[in-house]
Amino acid sequence: MRRFYTEVAVIPGEGGFEIRLDGRPVRTPARALLALPNMVLAEAVAGEWREQNEVIDPASMPFTGLANAAIDHVAPNSASFAADVARYGESDLLCYRADGPQELVERQAAAWDPLLEWARARYDIVFRVTQGVLPVPQPQETLDRLAHVVAALDAFTLAGLSTVVALTGSLVAGLALLEGGHAPDAIWAAAEIDEVWQVERWGEDAQASARAARRARDFATSCAFCAMAR
Repeated sequence: MRRFYTEVAVIPGEGGFEIRLDGRPVRTPARALLALPNMVLAEAVAGEWREQNEVIDPASMPFTGLANAAIDHVAPNSASFAADVARYGESDLLCYRADGPQELVERQAAAWDPLLEWARARYDIVFRVTQGVLPVPQPQETLDRLAHVVAALDAFTLAGLSTVVALTGSLVAGLALLEGGHAPDAIWAAAEIDEVWQVERWGEDAQASARAARRARDFATSCAFCAMAR
């Protein structure tokens, strides 16, 4: 779609901070009003519309995409969406450790144990940690408490968190990012330990490098979206 507007503005409204193009409200793909919960997030979305050139490129508008998802998909189905995100706690990456080599075991422990310890202290829960990939059931009380935490999040935070959790494979890492004051770079480094180990051992081709860069970019975008949503 070619750019059809000149001015982009943020207007406070009943449903939140609306994005206007030459005075006309922007709507989501499902035709809902594109209204953001606060001015910071609204300005980030508006900035993407301002930066478009002659042709509008949705791929260059990740905040708009996440906002659309929050309004069209998360908000109308918040309970089931939250349950899907919380389900990652059943097989959290941080609970599945390598049985060797020792250097990898130590790297995982150094990065993952503090995150699990934070979750234990924050939510008064326990985790079962295992070596290998065979499923180990987590205590039901742990899963219930984590599900309760996720269910209490608003639609915009959930939209960003779902991407963070999917990319890291860890609900604990996502919640630590939201509530624990953990830096995104540190969380991403912890989530990528196994991938980095493989690259160190076997090298990385151009296609894998491009895929890793895209994942890192999506992670950073989702982290920023979560921060602004809250």
